[in-house]
Amino acid sequence: MLLDLFVIGIAIGVGPLHNTAFILILTAHRGVRKGLAFVLAWLACLVLVIAAVLLGTGGTPPRPATAPSTAAEAVKLAIGLGFIGFGEYRRRRAAGRPHKPATLPARLHDISTWAAAGFGVLLQPWGLVAAGAATVVHLKLSSVASYLALMAFCLMATASIVVMELYTAFAPQTAGRRLDSLRVWLDDHTDQTVVAISLLAGLWLVSRSIYQLVS
Repeated sequence: MLLDLFVIGIAIGVGPLHNTAFILILTAHRGVRKGLAFVLAWLACLVLVIAAVLLGTGGTPPRPATAPSTAAEAVKLAIGLGFIGFGEYRRRRAAGRPHKPATLPARLHDISTWAAAGFGVLLQPWGLVAAGAATVVHLKLSSVASYLALMAFCLMATASIVVMELYTAFAPQTAGRRLDSLRVWLDDHTDQTVVAISLLAGLWLVSRSIYQLVS
């Protein structure tokens, strides 16, 4: 289960869509302040989802082979199958099609601080967040290790944008050049990255869910 949280957290953190949007927000006027609003809203979503799950379970996971336990694994299985289907759809759609830069992210240069926080909510990969929530259902809050696992999950899911935020705050000129190069690379490889993350995350969730359901 801890390994599942680790994998899901990484998959959330490396997503190209929110990272591209975040770079555009950082390079806007007062970008550091707007980026901080994005980070706080992003992290607040993760914390609220985890807190809601733990309030529902009381910090005690359901017994194996019971209806709640099976339902949680079924949710993960469905999400995994959805990611595999989505990844294959994006792969076929991108094959042989010329790349067209997105027009919406360019508008992020002109958004307000509150709008930046809103994008921190909207750009969450909610499918992966739901998979993380279904995994947290099985977490028993009886040791320090459990709390550390939750903190590590949130940290991994937020690491990319936190690093970019700090980099821009302490070295704005250097960060601006390097982050712009990263944004161009992400924009050119968005389809490939989305396909890779979707298929790998989907295969992982499906295999782990099937294993838990049959064991």
